[in-house]
Amino acid sequence: MNLSPLELTLNGILTLMILSFLYKDNPFYKFAEHLFVGVSAAYWMVQGVWQTLMPNLIARITPGLVSSFMPEAADRAPEYHFIIPALFGLLLLTRLLPKGNWLSRWALAFVVGYAAGTNFVRYLQSDFVAQIQSTMLPLLVLRDSGGIDIGQSFSHIVLIVGVFSGLVYFFFSKEHKGVTGSISRVGIWILMITFGASFGYTVMARISLLLGRMQVLMRWIEQIFGIF
Repeated sequence: MNLSPLELTLNGILTLMILSFLYKDNPFYKFAEHLFVGVSAAYWMVQGVWQTLMPNLIARITPGLVSSFMPEAADRAPEYHFIIPALFGLLLLTRLLPKGNWLSRWALAFVVGYAAGTNFVRYLQSDFVAQIQSTMLPLLVLRDSGGIDIGQSFSHIVLIVGVFSGLVYFFFSKEHKGVTGSISRVGIWILMITFGASFGYTVMARISLLLGRMQVLMRWIEQIFGIF
């Protein structure tokens, strides 16, 4: 990433402001935090207007109004039924009014109900059915040349045993004693390994962000003092 000297200086100063929170809460950190939130909110608002509102609403209701900067809408016929979602969007804004804010509940109820209905089917297919299919594997995998593929077979056995023991751990209708208790303890270990791997991945992602900030700081210090 090539940055100009001014951009590099601003990056370095803001990075130091954010890292100053490690010492204690201070005005420099609050300034950088509020600046980040404000710039992010403004950026995503502009993105929402030009990437969502304009092509999906304005260009459909009045295509001639946006044809000068959206050529793909020039030959499109107006679709006036999109006025209905526009009205629902305006109803959401009544939440900001001291009186009549109850009108926003109608639009919010429609949004929540529609999202719940459509996402239920999607999550059922992608998370529930797909996970069941992913565990329907042969315990013994045969090579094309003959013989058993030890690596793949071991991987399938571990996956199936892990899923089964994890499900047994969440089976609370029977006390976890005897065989059920032993299997549930294996499930606990599987869950601990899974959560640990997920946590480790998250930590590594945060460390990569920290390394990026450190690289910016070192480049900034190199530019000022000529070291590194």
